[in-house]
Amino acid sequence: MMSLDINTLFLVTIYVEAILGLLLLFAWVQNTSIHGVAWWGFAHLIRAGSVMLFGLYGSVPDLVSIDLANALLFTAFAVTWTGARVFDGRSIEPVYLVTGAALWLLVCRLPVVIESVGIRALISSGIVTAYTWLTAYEFWRGRDEALVSRWPAIFMFFAHGALFLLHTPAVTLLPWRPLNTIYGSVWLTIISFEALLFTISIAFILLAMAKERTELRHRTAAMVDPLTGIANRRAFLENAEMLAKRHADAPKPTAVLLIDLDHFKSINDRFGHAVGDRVLEMFASIAQTTLRASDLLGRLGGEEFAAVLYDAPRGAAVAVAERLREAFAQATQDVEGRPVCATMSIGLVSCEMPLIDITSLLAQADQALYFAKERGRNRVEVANLSLVIDNNKPKPAARSAA
Repeated sequence: MMSLDINTLFLVTIYVEAILGLLLLFAWVQNTSIHGVAWWGFAHLIRAGSVMLFGLYGSVPDLVSIDLANALLFTAFAVTWTGARVFDGRSIEPVYLVTGAALWLLVCRLPVVIESVGIRALISSGIVTAYTWLTAYEFWRGRDEALVSRWPAIFMFFAHGALFLLHTPAVTLLPWRPLNTIYGSVWLTIISFEALLFTISIAFILLAMAKERTELRHRTAAMVDPLTGIANRRAFLENAEMLAKRHADAPKPTAVLLIDLDHFKSINDRFGHAVGDRVLEMFASIAQTTLRASDLLGRLGGEEFAAVLYDAPRGAAVAVAERLREAFAQATQDVEGRPVCATMSIGLVSCEMPLIDITSLLAQADQALYFAKERGRNRVEVANLSLVIDNNKPKPAARSAA
């Protein structure tokens, strides 16, 4: 049976830690927006330095090969934990970065600790486990983000922390004495080999998380209006078509609102584009507050928006539209110290048929919006057109921009 030489394993671990650290730093340089990757890269490099000092055991004072090596190891795990916090947008905790190392350097000077390998193993394992489980907890706190690779990371960190807790009883069963070098080497080999497998696995999982987040942000950016933060035209229409299919399976009264901010060009001309942008942001915020979470909201372009209210009878939809119109008019009376007094016109169409055609409903809402503008703006107009869907029948002509 082939056995692993502990010195060779230490050397391999140093190389692997250093290479993975440089790989993570290189990945961060390619996309500096995800700062957590840089923290994880430095954590691997610090761990490589720690293993290097461990490998000098016997040739340098124990203060260097044990005490300082452990302090660097604890710092590496603390940096990994900090990277998890940074990855999910949380603050850096400088004190806790060095707490483990400082605690170790202070406690390991106590005579009772120096004389007991078991106590030293308990303290060191406890510190590593604490940082590792804290890292798992940080990733778990951010579980609302749709990253599939987050769950393997949580499992790996939790399992690694649990394995470290097993080091203490093993060390107790296999005393570390000069006359017992075989047992010591076997246990050290097990620890080193498990740590090597963990560090390789977690590095690639963390890289996968960073890559998955980048791709998610790119997909989100393609579907979200950058100014208002709501769905853009493409996303709104896609979501509306999905809702139409859902409606076919479970028909409910559905309303479509087409919204246009009145005289928006004059707002830009009088107060500047910065104020105009702020008005658009205010509308999106007010609309998100007024509408239900299940309702669809999107910016079709410029100052034109649309909403789809599923399971909303005509009367309820009109009431929502009026609340939205009034809330917007009230909020924009003063925008950053300017008397903007913006208003909106809304065209609304309600459908209670088992099948809906979003394109047709938008066209009918557009006609209602046209009448709202013709009748003085700052009002809600409900379409009275027939809602019988006939794809061969010409759709009402779209209005020209007001």
